[in-house]
Amino acid sequence: MSKWRGHPSVKGSSELVKMVLLCFSAIGITFTWGFEMTYCTPYLLNLGLSKSTTSLVWIAGPISGLIVQPIVGTIADQSTSKWGRRRPLMVVGSVITALHLFLLGFTKEIVGFFLPESEFSSRLTIWLAIYSIWVIDFAINASMSCSRSLVVDILPIHKQQAGAAWYSRLAAFGHLLSYGIGSVDLVTTLGTTFGGSQFKQLALISIFAVLATCAVTCWSVTEKRRCGDSDHLVHPPAPTSESEGNLLGALLVVDCEAFFLQAARLFRCWFPFNFYGTTWVGETYFRYDLTPEERKTRDPLSEIGRIGSSALVIYSLITFAGSFLLPLFVGSPDDSDFTHRPPRAIASFLNRIEAIKPDLLTAWILGHLGFSLSMSLAPFATSYKFATVLVASCGLPWAMTQWAPPTFLGIEVNRLSGESDTLPTTYQPVSGPHAASPHGALSPVHSQRPALSPLLPPGGDEASRNPSHTSSRSSASSSASAPPSSASGELSGIYFGILNIYTTIPQFLGAVMSGIVFSILEPKRAQTRWKATTRSLR
Repeated sequence: MSKWRGHPSVKGSSELVKMVLLCFSAIGITFTWGFEMTYCTPYLLNLGLSKSTTSLVWIAGPISGLIVQPIVGTIADQSTSKWGRRRPLMVVGSVITALHLFLLGFTKEIVGFFLPESEFSSRLTIWLAIYSIWVIDFAINASMSCSRSLVVDILPIHKQQAGAAWYSRLAAFGHLLSYGIGSVDLVTTLGTTFGGSQFKQLALISIFAVLATCAVTCWSVTEKRRCGDSDHLVHPPAPTSESEGNLLGALLVVDCEAFFLQAARLFRCWFPFNFYGTTWVGETYFRYDLTPEERKTRDPLSEIGRIGSSALVIYSLITFAGSFLLPLFVGSPDDSDFTHRPPRAIASFLNRIEAIKPDLLTAWILGHLGFSLSMSLAPFATSYKFATVLVASCGLPWAMTQWAPPTFLGIEVNRLSGESDTLPTTYQPVSGPHAASPHGALSPVHSQRPALSPLLPPGGDEASRNPSHTSSRSSASSSASAPPSSASGELSGIYFGILNIYTTIPQFLGAVMSGIVFSILEPKRAQTRWKATTRSLR
């Protein structure tokens, strides 16, 4: 088994502060995703790409998820850096992201500094923008993979669902900030000091966001240091390298529960919504809500970005609110064995809905059904308001999509790591009538329970990995007063990478299908229209 030095810890005087600091990097990551999803499609169209070609550019996301996250996760799992396993890669990914955000925002200026304006320089600008987007996708995926694995590594098992929920909340807040700032006319508000266009100023803000939030999380978290590995947790057949062997071994030993959890994400159809939602809302506004004279006097790139961002602000507000409120309405499997003591202000309301509360898996399925219904109505949107309503209605399904899978996988990873061999796989809502229960994630169900344990029990983490304590840990698992063991997360990078493989498969299909649909339905004059009606980004 692996040898560890030190104890995981998070700065902060309360559990709330610790959770926020641990998950703070999610704000910068999703802010950057929001900027990319809102403005990069109109930006590429403005440079002269057709929609069918632009859809192929976004294959960068699935490829980065398919290749980068599993490899980065495996490398991080084997790291013996004195700074920890996750934080160094988070920093590297954030710095690379920041550099290429600057390159993306000022592509025309950089090319124009070296080359005079010509057809070759225009093509070079397009290729440089595409290159920047691809590198940003690869680097931000590496940072996101490590930040999610960091939550699994640091938190004890009974805090895994709380950690996943807090990560989704701050991710929703990052999207909200991105869309909110994007809906403001920054050139009018801030002037041209930080760039003469909305796109450039948002690129600079994204640089600050991704670097600052990563710095906060890395400063506040102390990881265990991996000192050696005397035996493999998984046993693949004669691997050619340690990292490749561990990834292959993880793929081979995934049990039915983890497999079906991962396979379920094959049905995720969020790719077109995430990358084309802003453009769709903005073009609906241009097509149905403006007169031909008004269309000639508007800047499509800025207008589509701002209009689309306004719709996504409402969507993000609903997602952000849902990440706090949904846990109140999602039941736990051990409800029948637990006496609820909710806050008095909401006790009567919660007691009335107690009997009809779905569990987390059911709520996740309902979220998929709600998203499917909204998307089925999209072809009938003939106004900006109706398009905005459809986009906003996807807020709650997205909150469930961000919350449920990491919760299930975080619990499963720690079970596969051998931390909960004797414990049943149950989970506990982050808030609500039984949020104060100390054994929420993977613990025996008892009618009476002790007080809530701290975020990271002193000494519990080291003891849980000491072989001499195996018998005492087994006996403690049958006691109601025994504190839950801390999560090891030794395989978290590998298994989150595998989960992402299953997530990216439908994105490939979505990108290819989008390219086919656009090539058939897009008017041939579209590219010419974009060139004629858009202004140069200076």
